[in-house]
Amino acid sequence: MITCAPRAARQTSAMSLTRTQLRYLRGLAHDLKPVILVGAKGLSENLLAELDGALEHHELVKLRIAAEEREARDALALDIASRVGAETVQRIGHTLSLFRRNAEKPRIALPR
Repeated sequence: MITCAPRAARQTSAMSLTRTQLRYLRGLAHDLKPVILVGAKGLSENLLAELDGALEHHELVKLRIAAEEREARDALALDIASRVGAETVQRIGHTLSLFRRNAEKPRIALPR
């Protein structure tokens, strides 16, 4: 079992995004390419560290999950989001979009 608690997950609790903010983030995520690929081996310490760095730099990232079963993808998506302290923006098929605000230098201005 991996026990990775990234820096941002320890500093802030899970944020709550409004419907308007989620819609705005879905629009921004539409054109993104997946930067993290979760393979058949699932989560690893290195994968979570890379995702933490990507969220710290970009705030909004897209992942590709290779699990075949829908329930496995749902469980993995929830697990990933909770471990890195991110909000799930959208999950369609094998693709997951996550958002985590950078506390020091926010890059995405969210609507109210």
